[in-house]
Amino acid sequence: MTELQDILFSVSDQVATIAINRPKVLNALTGDTIRELEVAIEEASKRKDVGVVVLTGVGDRAFCAGGDVNWEAAGGLKDLDFRINRMLAECPKPTIARVNGYAIAAGNHMAYFCDFTIASEHSIFGQNGPRIGSPAAGHIVAHLANIIGHKRAREMWMLARKHSAQQMLDWGLINAVVPADKLDEEVKRWCDDLLALSPTCLKILKASFRKIMDWTELDEIVNSVAPDYFETGEQLEGATAFLEKRRPDFSRWR
Repeated sequence: MTELQDILFSVSDQVATIAINRPKVLNALTGDTIRELEVAIEEASKRKDVGVVVLTGVGDRAFCAGGDVNWEAAGGLKDLDFRINRMLAECPKPTIARVNGYAIAAGNHMAYFCDFTIASEHSIFGQNGPRIGSPAAGHIVAHLANIIGHKRAREMWMLARKHSAQQMLDWGLINAVVPADKLDEEVKRWCDDLLALSPTCLKILKASFRKIMDWTELDEIVNSVAPDYFETGEQLEGATAFLEKRRPDFSRWR
């Protein structure tokens, strides 16, 4: 496998653990991080000594806080092909998001694209896109309605509020909430339960659940609705305002 810089990858007792290793920036993603995640998911998917895949972030502050805003402000989003969510859904092995802290933006939708999501009590979930002018579209957005229903999905995506782990358990976005010191124990329990089951039956079940997904891609929606979006300055205003710790002014694009 290609040498990884931003990702830690390990296999133990038939569990592959993929950990985003950028704790100083709350495990925020750059293009390099995204490419390494794709490599790691592909590796875990094909290995015969892997029965379950656990996706997590290093440290106790964040699972993933979304895209690195410095990278986004430099134009990183413009040519982004974000395939991670689809790869998680199409992975033949069960996937578990181990969330310990912030799961925001890409961190949030990676968490809900995993088959199961287990969170520590202090975890926070939410989307940032409209707040910082970062567009999301297609299956990344639509699949949340399959999980928590249309009204709650629109509330999460269109208002960009932050939500507690307990609230997300009540909404059905996550499967379990435990104290931080019990998180690894709980994840292991779920892994052990899955490893005791027929791997082929689990693979068939995952393929069945995928039938309800609309795989329209982000760029297809953005190009049809706002083809010149990245040239208008709207995305740059959002990213710059975030970095300058001020409220963005989107009024000129209303």
